[in-house]
Order: sequence, then structure tokens, then C-alpha cells
Amino acid sequence: MIETRGFKVFRVFGLAFLSLVVLVPLYVVVTTSLKPLADVQGLFTWIPSRLTIEPYIQIWQTVPLAQYFKNSLIVTCSATILSVVMAVLAAYALARLKFRGQRPFSLVVLSTQMFPGILFLLPLFLIFVQIKNTLGIQLTGSYAGLIITYMTFSLPFSIWMLTGYFASIPKELEEASMIDGTGRMGALFRVIIPVAKPGIIAVAVYAFITAWGEVLFASVLTSNDTRTLAIGLQAYSSQQDVYWNQLMAASVVVSLPVLIGFMFVQKHLITGLSSGAVK
Repeated sequence: MIETRGFKVFRVFGLAFLSLVVLVPLYVVVTTSLKPLADVQGLFTWIPSRLTIEPYIQIWQTVPLAQYFKNSLIVTCSATILSVVMAVLAAYALARLKFRGQRPFSLVVLSTQMFPGILFLLPLFLIFVQIKNTLGIQLTGSYAGLIITYMTFSLPFSIWMLTGYFASIPKELEEASMIDGTGRMGALFRVIIPVAKPGIIAVAVYAFITAWGEVLFASVLTSNDTRTLAIGLQAYSSQQDVYWNQLMAASVVVSLPVLIGFMFVQKHLITGLSSGAVK
């Protein structure tokens, strides 16, 4: 396909516009996080007159940000690990085994992506309350309840994508391993999983991002002791004032784990998403 001159010009201007849409808000966030509060509350200026790192020091003192960080890491990492483990096992069964109800199960897993997440808020809350009343297990306001909730978000997509990825791997690889005496589970862990590493990393990144920035369910299912970062950022706004510079500084700090993670797994992420989507 030969690109016309008009199309090249349109592409350049289109990419420039999209870059501005992304970079301008990011510039405002970073510069605001480096301004004193008095400058932030005054007339907005594109070029700061004074720069200071005080907001990055004060964010740990104004609210218990370290506690929120710990809560988010516990919930997010636990939900990610459990989602990946369960998705790998379920996707391998769908891709390699034949069993009764296989197609209906696949359709049910895929159909869950049709519904918005807010639709499950009230049912999950009622289920957790019923479990507390019946079994005495406290899920609301606990790490376990939030981990289970985030798994319900990430598991369907993870299973669907890994099923396609596993199906694209030649069966001869695991058959050769099984001939050498390795069982089916041994072939899965020694052959299939190393080959499917890009797809598994893509699923892990998706599960991590889904849990890390979630607000709605965390606002209902957490308590003061289990509050996550997404909810904790609201504490920089009080009835008397809003600490905008600290809020922007905290937003930058909260974004760093995701940014650093993307830098390390970018290559595997692109490969995993493209390979998993083909099937």
C-alpha cells in the first residue's frame, strides 16, 4: 500500500494532536506537584515561578500514604498471582482437554465481559454480608474480600486470552515431553508455561492494572485499615482546603509502580496481547 502525501500529513498532525492530549495533562500534573500550595491556589501559570520538592515530602505526613501503599500492594499482588495461576490452569484445560460443558463454560466466561463492573457491586456486597452472617467469615472491610472481587474482574479476560495463546502452541511440544515420561502437569509447567511466558505476562499486567487503580469497589468494600491508594488520595481534600500540589505529587508516586512495570515487560506485553488476540 502506497501512502499519499495527504495521508502522511494527516498522520503527522493526528499523532501530534494525540501526543498533546496525553502530554499536556501530564505536564500540568508534574509541574503542579512541584509548586508551593500558595502558587497552586493562585492564578494558573504554565511555567512555575518556584519549584520545590516539599509536596513529595509532605504527602507521607498529611495522610498515611505508606499504609495505603502497603494495602494496595497486598491486594493487587495477591489478586494478580491468584488470577494468573487460576487462568493458566483453566485456559490449559479449555485449550487441550475435551470435557462435557466445555463450550457453554467458554461462552459464560466470555459473556461476563458484556456487563459493566458496577452491575456486580450490590450482588457481591450482599453475598459477602450473607457469608458473614452464615459462616462468620468477614469479607467486607478485609483484604480477602477485595482480592476475590478483583479476581472476578480479571479472571474472565485472562482465561479467554490464555486459551487462545495455549491453542496456538503446537501440541507436538508437550507430546514429545510426555513421551519422555513427563505427565500432563509436568508438560504444562516445563514446556507450555515457558513458551507462553509473553501471554502470561500480558495477563499479569492486565490483572495488576485492573486492581491497582480501581475505585468503586474499594470505596465500598474497604475500611480505614484496608483502604487502598485509589481511595486514600481523596484524603488530600478536606472540608477546609484541597492540597492540590500534594494530590498531584501523590498521583505521580502512585503511577510509578505501573510505569516501571511497563518498562520491564513492554516487549513481552505486546507479544502476548497480539498472539492471544489472534485466536
